[in-house]
Amino acid sequence: MLLELAVGDAYGAGFEYAAPEFVKQFNVGVRYQQHPKWINLRPGSYTDDTQMSLALAEHLINGRKWDELSLANSFVEAFSRDPREGYAQGFYSVLTQCQKGSDLLRLLAGHGDSDKSGGAMRAGVVGLYHNVDEVLEKSRIQASITHHSVDGIAAAQASSLMVHYLVHSLGAKEDLGEYICSYVPGNWNLPFEGKVGSNGWMSVRAAITAVVQENTLLDILKRSVAFTGDTDTVAAIALGAASCSNEVEKNIPLTLLDGLENGTYGKDFLTKLDKQLLSYSTIQKENISIEAGEDRSAQQTLSLSMNTRKNQASS
Repeated sequence: MLLELAVGDAYGAGFEYAAPEFVKQFNVGVRYQQHPKWINLRPGSYTDDTQMSLALAEHLINGRKWDELSLANSFVEAFSRDPREGYAQGFYSVLTQCQKGSDLLRLLAGHGDSDKSGGAMRAGVVGLYHNVDEVLEKSRIQASITHHSVDGIAAAQASSLMVHYLVHSLGAKEDLGEYICSYVPGNWNLPFEGKVGSNGWMSVRAAITAVVQENTLLDILKRSVAFTGDTDTVAAIALGAASCSNEVEKNIPLTLLDGLENGTYGKDFLTKLDKQLLSYSTIQKENISIEAGEDRSAQQTLSLSMNTRKNQASS
């Protein structure tokens, strides 16, 4: 999941807000593209979309408390150990001034009501939880740190539900948007058209459209970028979610897998985290199955006891 998300992020970063002509010419899905303006961002490097998703993944795996301060600590830790390009300029400046999560919360106080895509781009990991109410609440909490607005939170919750629906095989891929609409207000079931702006709902709706209408990871990747605009966010959300679907062919070209950065927190690190996330999700699922079995057993015992009492009373 994280590996595919990072590939989408790094590939899309080469086209973010680039001219449509540039996107049409180079969006072929076989190599990372040098951005025509942002020359400091090397092809194959992921951005804030992946780094903040990585922070949430580690937070989940390590069983940390899910509140704003603990989550802010995880965001600051991930950035401080590996500062990188791709963050919005203002938020990047804030992060450079932080040594711990309380610094981030203090600096964002009164300014964290954005409706942009930051809360949604990192929210997919939250969808691994098995209880939908828990997914919605945890997604709300993590988004509220930086995007405490109705639209910012809704976009994050919708992004989380994409993964939740697909990883737990809750229905056909074509019904993904309808499922999200049943929990989060918005037109998530309507195909997105046009350029993707900075609003979170735009990135998520474009990602849903790509996942629903395409059937391979490569086609989803190219479709995500073809929208133009905030292409790295759309591609990161879409590939992270689509990698969890049994209906999607996993055909990312080796040139993209091999070309993804592989430093301390690169491809190998993300692959290791993916295995830990899979293990976490499997254990959680088994625990739920056990609890469900215990509930059924308790119900059967209660039913047997009630029938016994009835038989005794009638004899």
